[in-house]
Amino acid sequence: MERKGSRRENECEEKTSNSESSELDKDYKTSLITLNVGGYLYITQKQTLTKYPDSFLEGIINGRIMCPFDADGHYFIDRDGLLFRHILNFLRNGELLLPEGFRENQLLAQEAEFFQLKVLSEAVKSRWEKEQLASRETTFLEITDSHDRSQGLRIFCNAPEFIAKIKSRIVLVSKSRLDGFPEEFSVSSNIIQFKYFIKSENGTRLVLKEDNTFVCTLETLKFEAIMTALKCGFRLLTSLDCSSGSLVHSDAL
Repeated sequence: MERKGSRRENECEEKTSNSESSELDKDYKTSLITLNVGGYLYITQKQTLTKYPDSFLEGIINGRIMCPFDADGHYFIDRDGLLFRHILNFLRNGELLLPEGFRENQLLAQEAEFFQLKVLSEAVKSRWEKEQLASRETTFLEITDSHDRSQGLRIFCNAPEFIAKIKSRIVLVSKSRLDGFPEEFSVSSNIIQFKYFIKSENGTRLVLKEDNTFVCTLETLKFEAIMTALKCGFRLLTSLDCSSGSLVHSDAL
């Protein structure tokens, strides 16, 4: 009698356990929500979408806001499907985390307002304002002799991305002309210092070592800067002390 009773108890426990497991699986599956946002499918948990009370997504999930369904039975939201990635990441992380170089602040702010996420909207606007202030600040790039910083080229601009392009272009040209001499110059955030400046006969200082095919002078660097600026949409308005009749011989551009 004891063995039969024990067996029945075990069977009951197994059934109960299986029933509870089945219920948990069912609850877990129903907690997953698929959204179709502008043609992009996103799968997330119900608790993520309802994290912020009174938001558009919380209203949809809890039935306060009517939302159409697509052909597959998923909630359909007619908004920017690509930008919704950042909306969802904000709901998951609780903070605004955007990829480097993100330039769609205004669009993201509009999306945040549509989804009634006031905290996100304010975070995006704050980031946007900081970027605008930073863009007005003058950024510079200094190209100098490591032994005599008075000799060299200084480029000032209020467009950080332009300074970055100038910097990468000069480094690229320098590396391509310094085969076998990887330590000819050092690069920091705003300064490129050449270690071996060579004086030419007319007193012009050369910033790269002379070889059989190419000599890069200070004038060459000016030319590179001018060409990069013109390609980026800048216009040349005036130049100072252009006594030699060439832009690259100017003291200031």
